[in-house]
Amino acid sequence: MTRKEFLAATLSLMVAPNVLGAPPSKSKAKAPGVPRRKLGRTGQEVSCVGLGGFHIGKQKDEAESIALIRGALDQGINFLDNCWDYNEGKSEERMGKALRDGYRAKAFLMTKIDGRDKKTAAKQIDESLQRLQTDHLDLLQLHEVIRESDPDKAFAEGGAMEALKEAQKAGKARFLGFTGHKSPDIHLKMLETAKAHGFRFDAVQLPLNVMDAHFNSFEKRVLPVLVKDGIGVLAMKCMGDPFILDSKTVTAPECLRYNLSLPASVVITGIDSQDRLDQALTAARGFKPLTEKEVQALLARTKDAAQDGAYEKYKTSRHFDGTVQNPQWLG
Repeated sequence: MTRKEFLAATLSLMVAPNVLGAPPSKSKAKAPGVPRRKLGRTGQEVSCVGLGGFHIGKQKDEAESIALIRGALDQGINFLDNCWDYNEGKSEERMGKALRDGYRAKAFLMTKIDGRDKKTAAKQIDESLQRLQTDHLDLLQLHEVIRESDPDKAFAEGGAMEALKEAQKAGKARFLGFTGHKSPDIHLKMLETAKAHGFRFDAVQLPLNVMDAHFNSFEKRVLPVLVKDGIGVLAMKCMGDPFILDSKTVTAPECLRYNLSLPASVVITGIDSQDRLDQALTAARGFKPLTEKEVQALLARTKDAAQDGAYEKYKTSRHFDGTVQNPQWLG
């Protein structure tokens, strides 16, 4: 796809702003809305920025985590990311507490599980629901599809996809997806394997950022396939968590604007403080798509630093491979 086609696809996802999932709490004034985008063919609308689950479990005081989650929901961010393995379950536990008192109704709630066999996956799904204090997920995803063998294992008899599909049938999950950060080849294989089994994912989570475009690119190889097939695009690693910022070639607001200019349904970003929440809200509310000239300027500025993937450690190292460091999570 050309940049012009990407822009057209991005604009086609956008819906009217100032639409909040539920009225704000009585104790707070109504905040300006965050623009919403279509989540592929699901018919759902999600905030163009989402709150990342890993960082929300890092605060020393869980009250701070809860306040940040509720603050995001009150101010128009409805997409919540999480995972069964984040911070030994603390991320889900804190989010579950934050979703009490009517906040669950404001959220489009997503989490991920690691199990590669049906039994392990089903157990993790139920544990996630318990921690999150909900009877259903809006989106359930198979986490860290990062090995060449993962797609075949997931769809094998007795594999994880059986648990995910049964969870959906039982009303525990509305939509299904997968995530990964290692290689476009593996993402494409997962999509092809699903198609061979007569299945289409509702959403896919993948790294997208100003450096990805230069090195083993998900943007160039996977994103066009997702757009073509009407699969919701969940963009992550927009700042390399946060190694891309360490390169000193680009700023955080530029990273967010670049990703928001792609045809992504939601840009998931780590929010570990009020400053980071304000940064995400500012980027979303003031978003204007990058022009072709602006895109080329950003890509030119990051080209040399991006060549060998040094700032995309999720692709080139085991730094982010939680299921490699903890193989017992796979079952």
